[in-house]
Amino acid sequence: MRKHIFVTIMCINYRIIFYAFFVVIGFGAVSCDEEEEIFSPKPRGYFRINFPEKEYRLYDSICPYKFEIPVYAVMKQDKHNGADPCWLNLEFPKYRATVHLSYKVVNNDIGKYLEDAHEFANKHQVKATGLDEIAVLRDSAKVYGLVFDIAGNTASSVQFYLTDSTHHFLRGALYFNSVPNIDSLRIVVDFIKKDILHLINTTSWKNEVPEGLNKKTEKVKS
Repeated sequence: MRKHIFVTIMCINYRIIFYAFFVVIGFGAVSCDEEEEIFSPKPRGYFRINFPEKEYRLYDSICPYKFEIPVYAVMKQDKHNGADPCWLNLEFPKYRATVHLSYKVVNNDIGKYLEDAHEFANKHQVKATGLDEIAVLRDSAKVYGLVFDIAGNTASSVQFYLTDSTHHFLRGALYFNSVPNIDSLRIVVDFIKKDILHLINTTSWKNEVPEGLNKKTEKVKS
């Protein structure tokens, strides 16, 4: 009788140990799953940006050029020391972006301005992953030039220059008032680049050049 009781107790103990073993394994598996879920890397997200509809207005001033700009952008005079009268800033306040525009009268020195424009664009190649040049050829308006599409985490992603080769030279460069991060800025760059291309495609020159624009400076602004 005692032997039977001892065997029964041993069987019960083995059953308890058996179930306890699987309970411990189960908790361990759940703990591992929880730890993996807590520490698993998640992709970086960015705020969704709702862009306005494309709509433009004519910008015309005393300067010897005119073009169309977005209604959601603001044109302001460049207030930096040494700025010429027709150096302007096309600002996009919502995106903290500015297209810096500089104008020079050509007096048999077009080669110097072209060299400066290429030099300013090439300065960004240190951090750039690519640089594409898009030719501008608008014979009917005598507007010629290049658009520099600069890829990578550069301070300026889009630059351009326009000229008629004999009298006018206009240069533009897009900058953001923030640390360059192409992953977050690319969608904004692409949006503003369309506005820059529209500006280029609607640029026209005026015959008269106001007094004071023949002032010589070493370089167009960067």
